Amino acid sequence: MSDHAVQFIFLLIKAILWVAVGVGMVPFIIYFERKFAGFFQSRVGPNYAGPYGVLQSFGDMAKLLSKEDLTPEWSDKPVFRLAPYILFVPGFLVMALVPFGSTLKIGSHEINLVIANFDAGVLMFLALGSIAVYGIVFAGWASNNHWSLLGGLRQGAQMISYELAMGLALVGVLLTANSLNFQQIVAGQSGNFWNWYFIPQIVAFVIFFVASIAELNRAPFDLAEAEQELVAGHMTEYSGMRWGLFMFGEYVNMVVMSAVIATLFFGGYKAPFTALDFIPGFIWLIGKVLFFIFMYMWIRWTLPRYRYNQLMDIGWKVFLPIAIANLAVTAYIVSVVQ
Repeated sequence: MSDHAVQFIFLLIKAILWVAVGVGMVPFIIYFERKFAGFFQSRVGPNYAGPYGVLQSFGDMAKLLSKEDLTPEWSDKPVFRLAPYILFVPGFLVMALVPFGSTLKIGSHEINLVIANFDAGVLMFLALGSIAVYGIVFAGWASNNHWSLLGGLRQGAQMISYELAMGLALVGVLLTANSLNFQQIVAGQSGNFWNWYFIPQIVAFVIFFVASIAELNRAPFDLAEAEQELVAGHMTEYSGMRWGLFMFGEYVNMVVMSAVIATLFFGGYKAPFTALDFIPGFIWLIGKVLFFIFMYMWIRWTLPRYRYNQLMDIGWKVFLPIAIANLAVTAYIVSVVQ
């Protein structure tokens, strides 16, 4: 078998395993979120379906798969059906950019433990994140429902507003690493944890993390799904598994965003101390991903929802100026050092 054929087989195996990990984590993440919500709010959480309620998420998936898939008569049917996939698919493509190790040697073959390793990886991440906006706006517009359209437009404006601050915050990391490549950014954080970029770029990290909450449409920034006023916003007319794709996509994107944050600011698959390098890198990466997922859950079940004007004020009047200032300071320091 030729070397190209072997490399293609390994690439296929990496893609399947990485996607399987991301998808397989979702039912358990949903279960733990319900348990955490019960803990934070002095409730029990799911406890009937299976031991300690561990099968509740799988029961919900079976329910969604068995429910009738309704399409409104006056909707734009092709766009209505396509919208959930526009939101759902980019998360899997971003997963291909995240390195989960350096290299692995099998026989005479050296395998790079990233599915898509190319120089403009961070730029591709931002581009794919922008595509998800279309899924939400299309869902609201194609539903031919005033409340759905309002919810889609609110979420689209929210995501675009926070993408600006998120992108500018990322530039500080890119200047520090002098690269757009995820692998090289991780390599720049080699050594002990004080070499990780969250220390010199703590301002960028805070902006990026909070902006990611708005991008993921999670409380306290879940204005597009504010049930008290918008009846689930852009998802009002969706049912069955099409509605499930929106919910499933939120959790997949939460896994992906946690992996991106860990990669850009917290050393990715690197151990916090060089003495712990004997532990495989993917274990460190998954541990960091789980930590940030817990942080998302903690924030969701602790803080009340913001008003929409407060949400936009934070994005435009607070985060955007601070991100620009952080970029200017970083550029000056990097130019002086070099």
